[in-house]
Parts: sequence; structure tokens; C-alpha cells
Amino acid sequence: MPNDSTPKAPAPGVSPQSPGSRPAGHGSAGRNEPARSARAAEPELRLGLGGWISRARRPILAIALIALATGGVTYWWLNRGFVSTDDAFIDGDAAVLSPQVGGSVQRLLVGDNQRVRAGDLILEIDPSDYLAALASAQANLDAALAGEAQARANLDLTGASTAATLAEAESGVELAKSSVAEAEAQLAAAAAEAERSAADAKRYAALSKSDFASRQTLDQAEATARSDADQVLADTQAVAVAKAKIGEAEAGLAQAETATQQIAVRQAEVQSADASVEAARAAVKTAELSLSYTKIFAPQDGYITKRQVNVGDVVQKNQTLATLVFGRPWVTANFKETQLDGMRPGQPVAIAIDAYPGVAFRGHVDSIQRGTGAQFSLLPPENATGNYVKVVQRVPVKIVIDAPVDGAEVLGLGMSVVPTVDTRERSAAEAN
Repeated sequence: MPNDSTPKAPAPGVSPQSPGSRPAGHGSAGRNEPARSARAAEPELRLGLGGWISRARRPILAIALIALATGGVTYWWLNRGFVSTDDAFIDGDAAVLSPQVGGSVQRLLVGDNQRVRAGDLILEIDPSDYLAALASAQANLDAALAGEAQARANLDLTGASTAATLAEAESGVELAKSSVAEAEAQLAAAAAEAERSAADAKRYAALSKSDFASRQTLDQAEATARSDADQVLADTQAVAVAKAKIGEAEAGLAQAETATQQIAVRQAEVQSADASVEAARAAVKTAELSLSYTKIFAPQDGYITKRQVNVGDVVQKNQTLATLVFGRPWVTANFKETQLDGMRPGQPVAIAIDAYPGVAFRGHVDSIQRGTGAQFSLLPPENATGNYVKVVQRVPVKIVIDAPVDGAEVLGLGMSVVPTVDTRERSAAEAN
């Protein structure tokens, strides 16, 4: 290879010249020589500067790569075990306030986003109709109580009269029986007397034929015999009458014994009256409850949100009036199922809320839902039919905010949150 010192062949039409010769038409050799030297040295200067820059860039690039690798490794080391998601929101307890009776809104004592205490009166419905219903129910109760008192009085009266009638009927039967015995005894005495007088009359008749007795004595004996016979007939009739009275007394006793059925009827009337009283009392209680439902009170300390009623509105039963947000809010974070490895209840969580980028909130994992969000949706997936495409599911995780929230930060339900769970730390239960 020819080096840079080998003389080159002259161009066509140009005569060769010696190194010390000077071309025609040019200035002196002193002016041309530096220019030619500068032009010859310029490529060499450019080559040397580029090489120096190329040589200097290599360690800088190496240092930069080492710094990036070190930074990446450091970032991975410092952030290993941290699990985060942006599919998270502020959650909390909320109660829907609804009336249990309908009517016109008479008073409204709260406004939007107003804080209330438990037991504060929120709204009042016109109570006129319910006051009238309560008065009617109370009147029905008074009438039922009066009917019950009358039924009990009839029962007591029937019981007392029945006892007296039964005792009288029983004594009448005994008296009739004793009258029969007395009549039979009189009949027996009369029969004996009639038999004696008849025998006397027969003796006196025989004696009168022999003139041993006077006619007057015979007549007297015969009269006595006839009188005694008539007395026997009378006593016989008295016995029959006494026996008839026994049947009458027994019939009266049987009728008196049926009074127990009358007592049962009176007792049934009392029970019916008692039931009427209980029904009337229940109606009064219902009317009182309906009247009390015209006033709606706050069930918890909280904030009135999404108010949907004004004074003068006619509301219906179970109509939504407002929502009461109460209690401490928490975070519901929907982590991917692939992020749950190592996540346990009690692990610390750094919470970043989009509404307050400059405020750091701390919390801890409270619990992990036993089911994915899709499983508890309105239309859960049915993977047993059709083609199946595996999709990473999300599982709701409840995160409790540890520090009390300052009044300056309003944590509304549904606010976007970015929680970061430190899965490197074990929960207190696992540590013990």
C-alpha cells in the first residue's frame, strides 16, 4: 500500500514540478505553503477529535448503564412486597331514610350534607289523619271494655242465681219426698182407724139385734166408720198429690242443673268480650305507632346526603327521602387475585386519596372477601357453558383507616383511592 509520502503522478496537462518550484500565476512560496499545510492538517484534526469523543463516551455510557441498573435494583429492593391498585374507593355505612306512613310533609328540619345526631328530628308528616284514627281506636277500646264489664256482670249474676235455684230445687225435691212419707203415714193411720171403726160398727150392729146396744150407739159407730173410710180416701189422694209434687220438684231440679250450661254460655260471652278488648287495644297500639311514624328521627350520628323531599311533598310509605351516611369510612380495594399472595389481615396500608394528594393516610387490611366481585354481581358468570376465556378476577379487600380523619378532609363514599399494602410484614395474629 502506498503511504502518504509517495509522490503522486501529475494531473493531465500539468507538468511535474519540483518541490521547491512555484506554480505560475501564484504568489510567493511563503504565502502558499501555510495554506497547504492547514488544509493537509484539517482531516487529521477532525479524525483525532472524533476519536477522542468516541473514547470519552464509552465510560460515560458505562457509568450511565451502571447507574440505571443500580437504581432499578434499588427500586425493586425498596418496593418489593408492596401491592397496589387503583381500583379502590371510599366505602362506608349508609342508611336509607323512608317513612312507614304516607302523607304530606309538614316540616323539614335538615338540609343537604347536614350533620345530625342520633334522635334528632329530621322530618314530620301531617299527623291529622292519624290523630283521628287514634281517637276512633280509643273509642272502640272504651266500648269493648264496657262490653267486657257487662259480660262479666252477667256471668256473676248467672252464677249466683244458678246456685240459689239449684239449692232451692234440691230442697224442693227433699221436701216433696218428706211430704210423701208424711202422707203415707197419715194414710196408714187412717186405714187403721177406718178398720177399727168398721169393726166397731159391725159389733154394734150385732149387739143392736140382740138389744144389747142402742140404736143411737149403732148409728154413731156406723157414722164413725164412714168418716174413717172417707179419711182413708182423702189420705190416699194426699199421698198421690205428694208423689206428684216429687216429680215436679225433680223437674225443677233438672231445670236448675241446666244452669251450668248457661254459665258456660256466659263464660263464652266473657271470652268474646276479652278478645274484643284485645283487638281494640291492638288497634289503639297500631294507631299510636302510625302517629309516631309521622316523625322521622335520625337513627345514627351522621350526615344527610341525597335529600329527595321538600315541605309540601306528598310522600308514600317506603319512599326514599334521604340517605344517612354514618360511622367511620373504610376503603374497599378490588385487588387482582394474583396480588393476594402474601396479603393477610393486619398488614399496614399506605392510602393515597385522589382528592387530597398532599395528605398521607394510614390503615391496615381488615379482611378479604370470600368471593370475587363478579361472583356476587347481579349476573354472575356461568363458566360451565359455552366457550371459556380465563379472565383475572378481582377480589374486594376491606381496608380500615387507622388514624381519625381530620375534619378538613371530607371522605365521601365512592372517592377514588390508591392503597399500597406492605405484604412484607406479618399480621399480629401470625406473629403471635
